[in-house]
This record gives sequence, C-alpha cells and structure tokens, in this order.
Amino acid sequence: MKMWEFVQGKTAELAFVRQKTTAAGHIIRDAHRSRASGARIFSAAFVLLVLALLAACDSNPAKPPEAKPEPKGPELLTARAAFQKVFIAARNYAVDVKPFRIESTPTSDGNGHDGKSAIWRASFASAAQRGVKPFFWSGSTVPDAPSRGVSPGNEDVYNPGNASTQVFDVAFLKIDSDQAFAVAQKHGGDKVLEKDPTIPVIYICDWNHNTNELTWHVIYGPARDNSKLTVAVNASTGDFIRVEK
Repeated sequence: MKMWEFVQGKTAELAFVRQKTTAAGHIIRDAHRSRASGARIFSAAFVLLVLALLAACDSNPAKPPEAKPEPKGPELLTARAAFQKVFIAARNYAVDVKPFRIESTPTSDGNGHDGKSAIWRASFASAAQRGVKPFFWSGSTVPDAPSRGVSPGNEDVYNPGNASTQVFDVAFLKIDSDQAFAVAQKHGGDKVLEKDPTIPVIYICDWNHNTNELTWHVIYGPARDNSKLTVAVNASTGDFIRVEK
C-alpha cells in the first residue's frame, strides 16, 4: 500500500469519528436542554399549584368562634303538670300503681310562690309489687337537686294498713297547686308573704282518711313542722277547709 493511500484512509476514519462525536454531542446537549426545560415546566406548575391552594385557603372566610351555650334557667311547674310526667314513669314500675302523696321541695331557684315549684315528688304504691316508690320531677339548676326531668327514688315495702300511705284515685285531683295557693292567700297567706316575701311555700297533697277527702296542705315555711301558716284546701272542689296552724 502506498503512503498516500494509507494517510487518506486514516483521514477518512478520523473524519467519520469526528462526525459521530459531534452528533453524539448534539444528542447529549439536546437531552440536557430537554431535561432543563422539563424541570422548569415542573417547577412552574408546582408554584402555580401552591399559589392556587393559598388562594383557596384565603378565599374561605374564617369561622367565628362557637358561642358557649347559655346555662338553662329553672323550670317551674304546678303540681298537676309535674304529676302527669311522673305518673307515666310510675306506670312503667307497676301498672296498678296509685298515688298516696304529692309534695313540693323548695329550692333557691323555686320558692313555691304562685303554686309552682322546681322540684316535685309523687309517691306511689303497688299492691302487685308490694312496694312503694317515689318519682321525682326536677327543673331545678341547684347543685344538690335531682337530675332535670323524671327520675325514680328508692323502693320500700308497702303496708296497705298504714295511714301515711293511704292511696287515692287520680280522678279526685281536680284542683291544682296554683288554685290551692290562691285559696290559702285569702286565708292569711297574703299577710305572711307581705311580712316576709322570701319565705318558701310548700305543697303536700294526701288523702284524709278521717274525712275521706283529698286535701292540699299549703305550708308557708321551710317545713311542715316549722311553718308560719298552714292552710288546708279541698283538692277536689277547691273549698277552704281550715287553717291548720
């Protein structure tokens, strides 16, 4: 082989290598440019997404703070209104129950004036169960009061011969406690409240086995044995019976 032919062949080979190298460089450069462009596009999209989320958060109005529920005030009921509530619970205790006493309890949020109280207790007897059981209705908010609504008390043994548990028919209870209060006011109660407007008024309704009548005892004072005045009113007719004290 002649020298010039050898040189010419090598020159052609070098030209081919440079051509391939240049093409590869273009490919690598284009790839870098594509990756850089893709990164820039991704970065721009991410920024737009963050801005959109921030705008959405800013567009939602801030929720106002929740107002604390105001404490309920006392609920005051007359005797018959409270009795109707506890009578339903008593019938669940025994279907043959009959009441033998209805009484109110004075509290700091229910002094019994106008015939209404925040706590009522009705006691029932059941011959089938051979037991007596009280049921409470409470609308009071004082700490030591029974739970609001109707709640049962403790059961005891029933003795039909006991005068203090003499049952009566609900049909005899026609006069409510506010009506009994109005009668008692006309027989000395108004003067007691005029002298002491803060004195509590208590109501007890039971059967008088001596006269065979259902009687309201309207008591002006903290207890029956420590009262300024106690007036007896017929719970069926509303008639004044007597001043008991």
